[in-house]
Amino acid sequence: MQNIEFKTGVIHPVECMKEGWELIKDQYWLFFAITFVGILIAGVVPFGILFGAMFCGIYYCLFQKMNGQRVTFEGLFKGFDYLVPGLVASLVLIVPAVILGILAYIPLIMMQLSMMHSKNPNPNEIFAYLGFFTVEMIFLFLILGSIHAFLFFAYPLIVEYKLSGMDAFKLSAKAVWNNLSGIAGFMALQAALIIVGYLLCFVGVYLSSHTK
Repeated sequence: MQNIEFKTGVIHPVECMKEGWELIKDQYWLFFAITFVGILIAGVVPFGILFGAMFCGIYYCLFQKMNGQRVTFEGLFKGFDYLVPGLVASLVLIVPAVILGILAYIPLIMMQLSMMHSKNPNPNEIFAYLGFFTVEMIFLFLILGSIHAFLFFAYPLIVEYKLSGMDAFKLSAKAVWNNLSGIAGFMALQAALIIVGYLLCFVGVYLSSHTK
């Protein structure tokens, strides 16, 4: 792995959002289309196989913009050049998500089996199962959210420095850990914008998702 250094204490969420907006505002609808299609493709293909490739493609376009190069919609598909490292980095999130997701549904399966063998299901048991499932979902969200946070810089590192997926994840995790407060604040701000986006009939999700 290359000897890549990173700064600490320089991530200020509001300023990052402002800089992101300044970067793309003159080609906003082009980046909107790139992000929309990228997320759509990543979501359609099962198991997140193209998740890394599409995000690498989005970052490829952003780097073109940052370097003063001409940005085209076709740049999104340059992400396929990073298919393998992007997939390896994504597996760090996908594998735990699949395993934890399966485990989380065990209480519901048990509840269904219990109801099938009982003519008069006990409401208290049903509420207990649902309560346990709710708690599991909260923990699942927190765990996967934490893993996702450590992937924060992985895809841009793959695109800019041609790192392998695992090297990109390791360096990203190290950088996130040393900038934890800034990353947490940024993700909280982004989550708030996404919630606003959902309130705008999902349109705002895509309007805000590529500003990071």
